[in-house]
Amino acid sequence: MKSPLSPIELLRTQSLTSVVKAEIEKLILDGELKPGERLNEMMLSARLGVSRGPVREACRALAEAGLAYIIPNRGVFVRSLSEEDAAEVYEVRAGVFGYAGMLLAERVTDEQIARLRELLTPMDEAASRGDFDRYYPLNLEFHDALLKATGNQTLMRTYHGLVRELHLFRTRGLLQGGGLEVSNKEHREIVDAIASRDPIRAFQAAAGHVRSARHRALPGARADD
Repeated sequence: MKSPLSPIELLRTQSLTSVVKAEIEKLILDGELKPGERLNEMMLSARLGVSRGPVREACRALAEAGLAYIIPNRGVFVRSLSEEDAAEVYEVRAGVFGYAGMLLAERVTDEQIARLRELLTPMDEAASRGDFDRYYPLNLEFHDALLKATGNQTLMRTYHGLVRELHLFRTRGLLQGGGLEVSNKEHREIVDAIASRDPIRAFQAAAGHVRSARHRALPGARADD
């Protein structure tokens, strides 16, 4: 009978699995591993220079996170997010981000407001040039800064999980209909609402921003509302 792992061995295994999961997740989100593609344990273990055990556990964890799915007796496959799936994720994301805005309006500091406003200027510059590749990372940084300012780790994990799922639905919806400038105008309204310390206004601005993003990303979204 195999003896149980010691606490140190268990920690070592869990840490390696987390690293392997992060690497495979990056391959998925970068599009190197395509939707519907089987996660080949042997290939991934060779590529990452680890045994198949951590790869197997990482693949299971990715399935639990919604980035992959398991077919019994066949393996683990990269999840493909349909437009209907994406619409549902956007709906939940709107509620979560709206709550983050409401929560922050109740506890925000002047320094946090200044940091959020500081991010808006380079975003305006990128938007005016239609520079998606510059705007997009700043957009992620803005959202991360807002979530981090709430101090609520559970809220952050939930939101980032939803964002990771939406990365499976590949779109450049921010480019539609002057989307970069519209998006940053919405960001300014969110910051103004938070700075006013009005939780309801902040909720409406933050949730509305995600709903607008849904309309830009999903052609059929407006007809569904």
